[in-house]
Amino acid sequence: MLESLQNAIRQNTAQTELPEHVFVEAIEAALRAAARRVYGPDANISVEIDLEKGDIRCYVPKKVVNIMRDFSTEIPIEEAKKLQADVELGQDLNVEINPSEFGRIPAQLAKQILFQKIKQAEREKIYQEFVGREGEIVTGYVQRFERGGIILDLEQTEAFLPPREMPRSKTYERGKRLQCLILSVKNEARGAPVIVSRTHRDLLAMLFEQEVPEIYEGQVRIMAVARDPGNRAKVAVQATEEGIDAVGTCVGVKGIRVQTIVSELDDEKIDLLEWSEDTSVFIANALRPAAVRRVELDEETKSARVIVPDNQLSLAIGQRGQNARLAAKLTGWKVDIKGESEAAVSINELFKPDPSEETAEEVAVNLEENTDNIEAQTEVETGQDEEASVINSEEDAETNGSHESVENDDFDTESEK
Repeated sequence: MLESLQNAIRQNTAQTELPEHVFVEAIEAALRAAARRVYGPDANISVEIDLEKGDIRCYVPKKVVNIMRDFSTEIPIEEAKKLQADVELGQDLNVEINPSEFGRIPAQLAKQILFQKIKQAEREKIYQEFVGREGEIVTGYVQRFERGGIILDLEQTEAFLPPREMPRSKTYERGKRLQCLILSVKNEARGAPVIVSRTHRDLLAMLFEQEVPEIYEGQVRIMAVARDPGNRAKVAVQATEEGIDAVGTCVGVKGIRVQTIVSELDDEKIDLLEWSEDTSVFIANALRPAAVRRVELDEETKSARVIVPDNQLSLAIGQRGQNARLAAKLTGWKVDIKGESEAAVSINELFKPDPSEETAEEVAVNLEENTDNIEAQTEVETGQDEEASVINSEEDAETNGSHESVENDDFDTESEK
């Protein structure tokens, strides 16, 4: 067993950079576990290790007695005196035990615990190395496929690329080199300690920082990024010094800088645009390559109404609304795109008077017409009254005349009589 432990130490020392005390503690824990398998779970086992000499000694305390009844906890006085001449009855004596006498099962248990301790120490070392590096880029090679995702070889450890962090339409072959963004670092017994992503928008920003020295040095800043992973992305940049073309700097001579990033992201199209403090200008830039006539902003709802030429409407919206959706993500505004003809109709309808409402001029005209009608009606009624009075007068006169003739007739009749 001693030879096996020494071989294990040499192998792990060559493969890892773990400090010496890690191996010492692992061996001590392994030997204690094996010894307790023989001498009981409560045995106070002590271990002394000298890695330079390759010397490993184990001791178990035993009580000195006349007659030994329990081998694991007692030792007869005759045997005790051979180890220590002045030993007395009832005294506890540390008795050296030979690990090779533990048997096959305790020896295998010791090896298992040894490897577990070393693996745990390696995991802790890797965790300490990667913790705090979230948001950085690492390079790995596709090693195997697991749980729908990919295990990447990072040389010192492994990283897991979950299926949700991969572009949907992309497949990778074993051995392919991938650059990924570190999402999180875990210190768990199972699974890869590093979780990475290929879809995060910060991956695109970090790739530009690697490829464009002006971004790394702060002469150009990335202000906003929006991605449809694997298909298309928009990046807004701004120069911090006069005389620098932010977009041209990121594109590079003959587009070599941006093409390098496009190739790394599996031919994902990248639109570079100028960032602006003017929200209207920024939204118009975000909708490129479509031309924009005007942008109407609603600060309360943080929505923008964008008017484009009719022949640019489909280009502004993009396939399945991709261009408009990315522009909204990039600017943080809700974008509503309208063609000029549609917008003109909407504006005319917006300012079309309500039939139920009359303007002041119409009210005045209607009032004048109503006044004229009233006066005309009054005149007609007055004329009708005068005509009626004349007729009535004539009728009265005729009536009076008839009365007088009757009276005269009566008078004449009486005279004749």
